[in-house]
Amino acid sequence: MLKSENGQALVEIAISMMILAILFSGIIDFGRTFHAFLAIDHAGREAARVASVGGSDAKIREAAIQSARHLKINESNIKIEPDQYKRARGENATVTLTYNIGFITPIVGRLFPDNQLRLESETVMRVE
Repeated sequence: MLKSENGQALVEIAISMMILAILFSGIIDFGRTFHAFLAIDHAGREAARVASVGGSDAKIREAAIQSARHLKINESNIKIEPDQYKRARGENATVTLTYNIGFITPIVGRLFPDNQLRLESETVMRVE
């Protein structure tokens, strides 16, 4: 005699939906992380460009913050070397931006301390 298979499809859909939900949220986390990295990389280039044309440290920080304003980067995330009084023509100016991004996928978040990944972008340009 055959048993009834009325609930089999429901169980299969429930299992596959959980797997798909985790997969989709992982894809979203990857996209958010990649976008944040590209944004801080772009902001670093903009800030380094201001440094290379002789801008002050305040102008460099402003350029970085404005370029990545949707990430809410603050001045503590921006490191400028050397400072404006030691930058000379022909030397390199280095701007380093850091940003911590949190994850929405619990499984991925557990792989990192405090459910966050630290992104860092360093840009070097010669002072003109």
